[in-house]
Amino acid sequence: MSALTIFTDIEATKPIWHSTDAEEIRQKLNAKAVRFERWEADRDLGKDPAPETVITAYQHAIDRLVAEKGYQSWDVISMRADNPQKETLRTKFLSEHTHGEDEVRFFVEGSGLFCLHLDGHVYQILCEKNDLISVPAGTPHWFDMGSAPHFTSIRIFDNQEGWIANFTGDAIADAYPRLP
Repeated sequence: MSALTIFTDIEATKPIWHSTDAEEIRQKLNAKAVRFERWEADRDLGKDPAPETVITAYQHAIDRLVAEKGYQSWDVISMRADNPQKETLRTKFLSEHTHGEDEVRFFVEGSGLFCLHLDGHVYQILCEKNDLISVPAGTPHWFDMGSAPHFTSIRIFDNQEGWIANFTGDAIADAYPRLP
């Protein structure tokens, strides 16, 4: 179940707001210019789908976003608990960073935790299958896939280079709850 938990950026142990209601989550995030929608990840992709299979299955959804926002490229990121690089990638994504473009993700299976550092608060969004999130360019954030990751999401970009992070050097992510 998708969830949003909000903390202040100086108190990482006591949430000030929490909800699992998709409409409440959408409203809170939209108020911060973060797009959150529930889409339908309704295609049978098999046990460990190839990126081409995922793209083909959801090209119609990608095309809608491209028409609306002019995005230029997309790919698939998929992570499983048996991936030998999972710890290295988890550590990389757990460092607070920004992007020069929107970070758009559509979760077609599994889950991950996006954490946004906005206006003196930390917004932790547990994204699961069917969730689309678009984090605005320049927003400090990090992502936790957990110690036993299992997710597949489509990443959509404004540029041809794909995922480019600008790390802030702030250790704030170390203070907040993580996925087990």
